[in-house]
Amino acid sequence: MTHRRAVALMVLVTLLWSLAGVVTRHLDAARSFEVTFWRSAFNALALILVLSWWRGSGLWRSLLTAGPALWISGICWAVMYTAFMVALTLTSVANVLVTMAMAPLVTALLSRFVLGHRLPARTWLAIVVAGIGIGWMFGTQGGNGALLGSLVACAVPLAGAVNLTVLQKVGRDAAVAVDMLPAVLIGGLLSAAATLPLAWPLQTSGHDLGLLALLGIVQLAIPCLLMVRLTRELPAPEISLLALLEVIFGVAWAWLGAGEAPTASVLLGGGLVLAALVGNELLGLRRSALKPEGATG
Repeated sequence: MTHRRAVALMVLVTLLWSLAGVVTRHLDAARSFEVTFWRSAFNALALILVLSWWRGSGLWRSLLTAGPALWISGICWAVMYTAFMVALTLTSVANVLVTMAMAPLVTALLSRFVLGHRLPARTWLAIVVAGIGIGWMFGTQGGNGALLGSLVACAVPLAGAVNLTVLQKVGRDAAVAVDMLPAVLIGGLLSAAATLPLAWPLQTSGHDLGLLALLGIVQLAIPCLLMVRLTRELPAPEISLLALLEVIFGVAWAWLGAGEAPTASVLLGGGLVLAALVGNELLGLRRSALKPEGATG
């Protein structure tokens, strides 16, 4: 795969991911855990069909014999699926997406304290600036529900940071060939199983089922499979930078398609977060481009 095609596919991934907020706002009766259950269930069903077609019976054998990396990634996917949709039912699309945008910096902190990687000064500065932005946004939340939704959304970048670290480690370890695509399926199954008791009794209308099927298949299954594949083509900083497009796309969709205009505090706090992230990643990519071939550190 060429670099240009990989970048184009990652942009498509963010565009598909960004549909969640505006589609959720057009649901009739489905709420909270029921929304999460159906989305995860349709996601799992689509993944079973696709991965069974790709892998055949080997799919189920790989699940039974999978190592810890696959299951850790699957649990991370389940946390992200669940926390994201629950947060969307509690607060605005903009609040959720801006909070999720912290994922690259959380990943950097995780690599520092867990893997012992040294962070450049630009990344520490970005963490401080983004923290100020998130703090401002949280501090001006108007109601307990909105603040709770933003706090629930924090689970998404935390799980995403762990997941991306695992995916990158597996992808770079030439001695261990691990197919990580089934982790997306594990996440869908775990999320559906965990939220079904909380969603019962199901009261979803036919209209809502159609929209939730769209979320599970088009907004979730397809882009998540593509993202796992793209971790083998693009470096983590570039993926993190391109993933920020989801914030812009998602807020725009919610504003234009559901009349959900972001508040001034979200625009200011989110602007600080995005500026910190974009500045950090662009400086990192520029430094990589200027580094002499064969240099380390």
